[in-house]
Amino acid sequence: MIVINARFLTQRLTGVQRVAFEICNRIQNQIGNKKVIFVAPNDEILNHLDGDFNIVFTGKLKGQLWEQIDLPLYLKKNGNPLLINFVGIGPVFYKNKLIFLYDLAFKHHPEWFSFAFQKSYNLLIPKSIKNSRRIVTDSNYVKSDIIETYKISENKIDVIYPAPSLQFVNKGLKKEKIILTVSSIDPRKNLKRIIKAFNGIDSDYKLKIVGAKNKTFSNIGIDDKQLNENIIFTGYLTDEELIDAYNTAEIFIYASVFEGFGIPPLEAQACGSACIVSNATSLPEVYEQSVEYFDPYSVESMRNKIEEVINNKNKIEQLKKLGLENSKRFSWDTATTELESIIKELI
Repeated sequence: MIVINARFLTQRLTGVQRVAFEICNRIQNQIGNKKVIFVAPNDEILNHLDGDFNIVFTGKLKGQLWEQIDLPLYLKKNGNPLLINFVGIGPVFYKNKLIFLYDLAFKHHPEWFSFAFQKSYNLLIPKSIKNSRRIVTDSNYVKSDIIETYKISENKIDVIYPAPSLQFVNKGLKKEKIILTVSSIDPRKNLKRIIKAFNGIDSDYKLKIVGAKNKTFSNIGIDDKQLNENIIFTGYLTDEELIDAYNTAEIFIYASVFEGFGIPPLEAQACGSACIVSNATSLPEVYEQSVEYFDPYSVESMRNKIEEVINNKNKIEQLKKLGLENSKRFSWDTATTELESIIKELI
């Protein structure tokens, strides 16, 4: 059999969990001659897969302890099958596994994360990927980073691009004078500079910030004095609420200083928003000529780009069209087929 670490089903559906959820909703119940089994901790399931999948609950522990103790025990009792690990570190010392690794932010910028998170990742990820048969990542940028940082053979690493979910579509809603950003509320997403840049423009637009604070990340240090009635924090939104937010926002801004891929602008493009995006790390690889770029470390660069776009309706319409075409380059069906091909090579 083939085992999928289904701990992600017990976690809130954000970036990396969404990758796991989308692919697993499409994956076959049998690959080659092997049955696919989802193994999860005995915890509340927050995300339910749509099909008739084989889900097994095991163990008494939760979180990392479940992943490092209960899951390996289950695997050992069942003949050490191939394990697919979409989210987190994975069982460190289990060798018959394929692990997804989305970026090395924890390595290059430990200050962005809680002490416990960055210490555990910096200690355990190098061991886990060394013990993996294959590594899947989400961009050529990250592949090169893994090769250079951990001296891993490029033949051991595959790139599979994520995609916007099919539910993210242009509903034809009236666009409002809203500049939207969607991300977890953490330092790398650069919200502090977005707010400074927004406060420096003279316009009747509102800035809407979607995202929830995560205990994984350190404080982002936004001064309350910078906030006003034109800056709206929504907190975490359901998918339905998020789709409406994308559909009503005329402009989408993504100021991240470090991304392995960066899905939110792709979702915004699929929903008909004009996108302004950071020129850092993997983002130019993903968005090519479909967005306007700025230097994420420069408030002035960000402010100038916002002003340039909001004052040019032709530019907004052009970015909407280019964005829609760019969003079509990526497909979860393609991503799933590519993963199944890799699995067939390993079984």
